[in-house]
Amino acid sequence: MSFVSVRNVWQRYGRRPILERVNLSVDKGEFLSIVGASGCGKSTFLRMLLAEETPWKGDIRIDGGAPAVEPNRERGVVFQRYSVFAHLSVRDNLIAAESFSRPLGRLRGAARAEAAARADAMLDRIGLAHVARQFPAALSGGMQQRLAIGQALTAKPRILLLDEPFGALDPGTRLQMHEFLMELRAETQMTVFMVTHDLHEGFKLGDRVLVFDKPRWDPDDPDLVGATITYDFDTSAGGIPFQDLLDRYPSLRAT
Repeated sequence: MSFVSVRNVWQRYGRRPILERVNLSVDKGEFLSIVGASGCGKSTFLRMLLAEETPWKGDIRIDGGAPAVEPNRERGVVFQRYSVFAHLSVRDNLIAAESFSRPLGRLRGAARAEAAARADAMLDRIGLAHVARQFPAALSGGMQQRLAIGQALTAKPRILLLDEPFGALDPGTRLQMHEFLMELRAETQMTVFMVTHDLHEGFKLGDRVLVFDKPRWDPDDPDLVGATITYDFDTSAGGIPFQDLLDRYPSLRAT
């Protein structure tokens, strides 16, 4: 049985279809890159994986469990803009992330001391122990994104969802973050879904590359049809068919 199962998922906003007939099976520990033109439902799909949105039809299950009705600790998420708390130190950002999973969101006494110890261990793991007492504004973009990933990992999620996580970084920092993410992925064996507009990045990091596109167009009503997975490439098969993809999906040239 697949670890993440997406079965006949549709999503629409009002009467406008966004996604239709999305089917996907993902093994535990796989890294899936998601690409496609703007407006083709990539981020909508990520929000449904997060359980921030409920599919209009179909369901998404993790390890055979019931479909989630709201975000939970099984799913960690990192966005393009650093989702960190500016008023808290780096260390307290991680402690706060853990406290949200507790009743009333509070940590006191021994529980807080244990959370602080885990935060220090995470800071060592993500290479930020030397700036533990600083505030996010004092960090570089790459360091802030490391902190955001550390926050997401604090709850030990079963799947990690990345929505353009490196899009705001300069090229050099972006390459460093690629290495960092792959090291963490090797350590944790988490299942990862990453939305990216960078086709090269998608092929470099992903075990599979999914293209979201509309299978057909109505020239009189472009919004009549939703997008779906039109291409699912296993990167371990060898070769990177960039030109084939660009010829087949010209809209990817703009991503």
